[in-house]
Amino acid sequence: MKLGAYTACLHDRSLDETLKILGELGLTSAEINTGGFIAAPHIPIDDLLAGAGAREDYLGRYAQAGITLTGLNCNGNPLSPDPLVGPRHADDLRRSIELAALLGVRRVVTMSGLPGAHPGSTAANWVVNPWDSQWLDILDYQWNEVAVPFWRDIQARAADADVKVCIEMHPHNLVFNPPTLLRLIEQTGATHVGAEMDPSHLFWQGMDPVAATKYLGDRVFHAAAKDTRINAENATRFGVLDDRFTRTPSDQNPLNLGGNNTLNQWPSQPAWQFVAVGRGHGEDFWAPFLQALHEIDPDMAVNIEHEDTELDQIEGLRLAAENLIAAARKAGV
Repeated sequence: MKLGAYTACLHDRSLDETLKILGELGLTSAEINTGGFIAAPHIPIDDLLAGAGAREDYLGRYAQAGITLTGLNCNGNPLSPDPLVGPRHADDLRRSIELAALLGVRRVVTMSGLPGAHPGSTAANWVVNPWDSQWLDILDYQWNEVAVPFWRDIQARAADADVKVCIEMHPHNLVFNPPTLLRLIEQTGATHVGAEMDPSHLFWQGMDPVAATKYLGDRVFHAAAKDTRINAENATRFGVLDDRFTRTPSDQNPLNLGGNNTLNQWPSQPAWQFVAVGRGHGEDFWAPFLQALHEIDPDMAVNIEHEDTELDQIEGLRLAAENLIAAARKAGV
């Protein structure tokens, strides 16, 4: 099993400095962003697509640092009806699959995407509790008219490239839990589309990621090490579905997510929040989680995704790495 990190949290550092940091933390795997919601400063995509020499030089930097490039990450909304977002994110995903094949990287991480409610929509629409028939009408359109044709094409591209596309089961996407992932696989006949098992989003939805991993079995291709802390006092008052987010002021340089969309600010008293590995759940979770992944694929990569706003870049990565490595040691993997 390869333990590493998704390098988005170090986008202010050069690639070589980033790889050096990972090695110093005892990690051996890296996952690099290649488009979608955020930029790709750690990989010269056009140069690598154009020339074998550039690819050889690029991979040589990883070999020199003792790090394996185990995944390309292209999280975005390739099904967005926003003409400034959907087409670009979809093209980023297609290019990432092509690039992964050329680099010999067999995993591309992404999200399923989310369409609008009907033809002509300009904003995505997330339906999660379709008790009224109109919501099933929306889901029928989103799945049958938009998602299935798109993902059949992605499945064909991935199979041709011998690359596994790993979907993060992320709320505000059609695929946000094991049943919706299986629905996508079954309706597209997918062999090269499966799960990136990220426990963080499953935690706050009330799921057990170990049980979810065992349920999906060999449909899990890749994994993230990202923890969630449920803030019990707030959760009992507010619940885990929360609309108390606020816009990030323009003078604070909000992160652009594509088109005119920017990242909002979390509530001051969140019911749950992302934390470094071990700050939400201890070894009693992480060791069995790693064991469950190892049973599916002993060579699976598990990459830290650091989004703990209470810790800085290096502090958060160091704590996550220490706890993940300790859990792997306890799990015997």
